[in-house]
This record gives sequence, structure tokens and C-alpha cells, in this order.
Amino acid sequence: MSQTVEADAPAGAGTPSARRPSPVAVGMAAASVALVIVGFAASVGAFPESWNLGLADPIDRTRRWLINNQTSHWLYSVLLNPVTDLADAGIRRLEAILRWFPWYVYPVFCGLGLWRVRSRVAGALGFCGVVVIGMVELWQQGFATLALMGVAVFLSLLAGIPLGIAAWRNDRFASVLRPTLDAMQTMPGFVYLIPFVLLFGIGRVPALIATVIFALPPVVRLTDVGLRNVPQPMVEASEMFGATERQTLRLVQIPAARPAILAGVNQTTMLAMSMVVIAAFIGSGGLGQDVLRAMRDIDVGEASEAGIAIVIMAIILDRFTRGIATLGERGRGQGHGASSDGSLRAADLQAIRWIAAAMAPVALVGGIVGHNKFPEWLQWHYAPYVNDITAWARDNLYDIGSSGIGTGPLSDFITLYMVTPLRELLSSQIPWPAMIGLGVLAGLMARGVRLGLGIGIAMLGIGWLGMWELSMDTLAQTVVAVAATLAIGVPLGIWASHSDRFQKLADPVLDFLQTIPSFVLLVPVITLFHVGRIPGIIASVVYALPSAVHYTDLGLRRVPAEVHEAATSFGATRGQRLRRVELPLAAPELMVAVNQVIMLVLAMVVIAGLVGGGGLGLETVNALRRSDAVGRGFEAGIAIVLLAGILDRLTRGVADRLRPPAAT
Repeated sequence: MSQTVEADAPAGAGTPSARRPSPVAVGMAAASVALVIVGFAASVGAFPESWNLGLADPIDRTRRWLINNQTSHWLYSVLLNPVTDLADAGIRRLEAILRWFPWYVYPVFCGLGLWRVRSRVAGALGFCGVVVIGMVELWQQGFATLALMGVAVFLSLLAGIPLGIAAWRNDRFASVLRPTLDAMQTMPGFVYLIPFVLLFGIGRVPALIATVIFALPPVVRLTDVGLRNVPQPMVEASEMFGATERQTLRLVQIPAARPAILAGVNQTTMLAMSMVVIAAFIGSGGLGQDVLRAMRDIDVGEASEAGIAIVIMAIILDRFTRGIATLGERGRGQGHGASSDGSLRAADLQAIRWIAAAMAPVALVGGIVGHNKFPEWLQWHYAPYVNDITAWARDNLYDIGSSGIGTGPLSDFITLYMVTPLRELLSSQIPWPAMIGLGVLAGLMARGVRLGLGIGIAMLGIGWLGMWELSMDTLAQTVVAVAATLAIGVPLGIWASHSDRFQKLADPVLDFLQTIPSFVLLVPVITLFHVGRIPGIIASVVYALPSAVHYTDLGLRRVPAEVHEAATSFGATRGQRLRRVELPLAAPELMVAVNQVIMLVLAMVVIAGLVGGGGLGLETVNALRRSDAVGRGFEAGIAIVLLAGILDRLTRGVADRLRPPAAT
């Protein structure tokens, strides 16, 4: 691969030829500059409509053909219908099992489980959290969500762990699999739904398949990474004792890689949870359906009840799977008293065993008797109070005292002076050849010829799909939201890195924002800012803020202490040390923060199409709402993937450039 600089050249040892750009890179740079100059000089208009590939029409025709042949064609009778029936039966069976147990089993089970893998406080909070879900009458919807997510996680692990083992065994297979996983991880969740709606219509089965694919990458990656990091002496010792390759894998390597694999299980579970909620848009039911209905009615109270239930379920699953992943590292708690590594005391373990043993027959009897409905006397709704608060905020904060200060004027300011000018700049004032040329130049500087060429092809692909103007609209919203997120998140991350107290206070808030489903954030924002692009941008900022804070904090905390001491000994003030030492050394992690913020914002801006956000998101949402818009939505989905891939590779390339060379 041609590069502008040899990546492995040692510092200070390079010759002029080693630093000279390759002829291919020089030629691409010259061609890109020529595109920019010609684009501006010739006043090129919009991307030529005649270049549109016209994928929407054949996709719509395919959709109509599939609908007309669902009962007769062998594709359905032999393949798709059996898959649909089997998947639906699995979901229904698991949901029936969950509904059979008495209601009081679940808070006790969650409490004991979190007590065992985390702490007493976690167990108490888990117990209370499950009770809260029942109090707001979301018990049955919770089972529907949990059943769909459970089957999806099982299938993801069933496919993902063997794929991870195969990638570990075969480097050639891994080299093909990694870019595929990269593309899967950069694709917003909504885009996954479109092709499966095309094949299966609406319902829980397309939601299940989309969730499995969306949640698959983490467990594949971390299984591969875990097996590659198994110490070689352990493998050699197993082979010396006569173990076969399969026995070594089963008895040595997989147990040694267990923490990484379980970390992959945790991430897969959380992704499946988020996707199951989004899948309510295609009729999967569950808690996501309640949020979607509340969002359509702009009922913040109802949305908050369903949203909090989803957050509680997500936090319990997250803490439970994380606790299992670290259980071995914390010990088995066999000693008396709490150990320094966080393992449980023997008295706690004994209490957990006794309570679990006592609950087993109670659960069996309760299931037979039929104590599976949450009691009405425990139910209580706080939605009316939330609605009263939001109504007050809507009436009093939109324009405070007709002073020109409030959510309304702020929305108008962002629209008139930020989003609209940037959208017009990207879509019309900068000619499309110049935009492509600038993109290629950025790729060349970030990583080299391959990235520059890839960006050029991807941008042409967006134009060929007829999505140029809509993509520039989405890009403008993304740029504004990313800038706002970094302007807030980086200072907060700097503060957290210098203050352990602030970090401890901020972590629960950031964890809450990370676990709440993305489109739940739209509901309160709509109330304050009404529909349009601005609610989507503001919700995007809130959704992506935790990543900006966490990665900034992480990067600054990784700066070696001796560097701080050296800067201080030379008389640098705290501000000078931050600007000239800490931030430059943390630049790679800061670029990772930018990368993560861009991906989260882009996903959220797409979801904002639900509330009039425009751009590619609106086309994607229309594809899920109207059967005659599937083709257009499919084109928009491909454009989203291309745009996400461009931004992802660019920021990763810059991060790699800023990363110091490995020590030799």
C-alpha cells in the first residue's frame, strides 16, 4: 500500500526518499486540487441528476413482488416462512416461560444476582428497580422486550463466538472479517431494519434478525482478541502434557480468554437492548412501542415511564453481565470479612444461598397457582406529575417574559446562524467536485492513498444514489452537533481528569445518559423546542456527551505523572501544563473521542428524522412507515453507511497519525 510516509521508519533515521510522497499520492493530490479549482471556476451546480443509478425503482418493484408472492413462491415456503415461524416460536416460548413465574421472583432474583456479582447496594437497587417497572404497569411489556432481547443475544453468541475463534485461527479470514465488522459497527441501527422489512415485512422476526446482526460485532472481536492474548507458555505447557489442539482450546485457551469473551457478551447484550427498543418502529412491541406511542402523542410523562423502565432494565443487565465478567478476578469470597479485591464475605454468600433455596419452592408454587400479575395495590404512575412539569416548562421557557431569551429564540438562532448557512455552504456554495476533491485530500493527509481513494469513491457513490443534497444536510447537522458536544464535553472531561470528586459525581449521570435509549431523549426536547432539526441536534449532543467526557478524562489520566512533574519543575502553570503538555500527549485519545462523538451524533441525527429533522434520517424513517418508500429509504440507508464510513475512517486516520510510535 502506498503511503506518504513510511509508517515504520524510526525517528531521526529517515532518508529523503523515505519521506518523499509516492508518485500515486502526488498524482491524487494534484487531481484533487484540480477538482477543487475547476469546481469553483466552472460554477458547477447540483450533482447531475442523470448520474443517478436509480436503485429505488427496482427495490420497490422487488418489494411489491415479494408481497404478492408471500404465499406461493418457494423462497417463502422453503426458506423465509420456516425461519419466521421458528424464530417467532422461540420468542413466544421464552416470553411464556417468563410470564409463568410469579412476579415476586424477579425482584428477588435481580437483587440476589447483583448482590452476588456486585455488592449489597447493587442488589438493593436492582430489587427496587424491578419493582418500579411493575409499579408503572409495564410488567408485560418488559417481558416482551426481554424475550426478544434474550433470543437475539443467544443467537448472537451462538454465531459470534465461533466466528471469533475462526478469526483467531485464520488470519486471512480475520482480515476479511474485520472490515465487515467495522462497517457493521458504523451503521446506525435504523438502517439495519430496512432490508429485513423488505424481506419479512413488519413484526418481531425482522426485528430479531436485525438485532442479531447489529449486536454481533463485539462478541466476535473480543473473542478473537481474548484468544490472541492468551500467554503462549500456557499453550506450550498444555501441549507438553499431551493435550490435543481441541483440548487445549477448550480447557486452556477459552478459560484464559474468559474475561474478554464475557466483556463481549456484555457489549452484545447492551447493543441488543438498544436495538430491540428501536425495532418498535417495525412492530416488535415491548417497551419501545410505549415510547414510540408517547413520542407520537408528545406525552412526556408516558414516555418517561417507559424510558425509565428501559433504563432500569439496561442498567441491571449491564451491571449483571459486567459483574459476571469480573467475578473471577474479584475472588470467590471464601474468607471471613470483605477482602481488599472486592469479593463478598462468607456471611453474604451464605445468606444468598439460603434466600435462593427458600425462594425456589415459593417460585414453583407461585407459578402453579398463577401469581404472575403485578399487584394493582402496588401500582403508581408519576406520568401526570411529569406532564405538569413539562407543560409549565413549555409555556414559560419557550420565550421567557417575551424577552427574546428561551428555547424558542435559541432554536431560531441555531437554525438561522449555524445549521442553515452550513447546509447551504456544503450543498450549494461548495461545488460537488470541490467537495470530493477536499475529501480525497483529507484522506491522503490522514492515512494515505487508499483512504483518499476510498473517500472519493464513497462520495461519488452518495451522488450516484441521488442523495447528495440530503447527505450534505445530514452532514451539516452532524458538524453542528459534534462541535457543540466537544465544546461541552472536553472541558467537562478536563475537569473530571483533575478532580476525582467531580468524576464520581458525573459518572452516574453519564452512565444514565449512555443507557437511556436514543430516541427517548427526543420526547422532552420536542416539548421544549417543538419539531424540526434543532430537537434532533440537541438530543444528539446529550446522547454523545458521555463519550466526549469519558475519552477526554481517560486520555488526560494516561499522561505519565513524571511528565507532570517535569513541566511543573520548569515553572509551567497549571494552564500552560494543560495546553502545552497534557492535551498534546492526550491527542490520540481526544481524536478517539471525536470519532465516537461523530458516530453517536450521526446515529442520533438520523433518528431525529422522526421529529422533522430532515436529511437522510427522514428518508430512512419514511421507509419504515410507508411501503412505497422502501426503495428511497434503502438508498438513504446506503448513503448513511457511506457518510459514516468516511467520517469514521478520517477520524481514525488522524488519531493514528497523532499516536506516538511504539517503543522498540
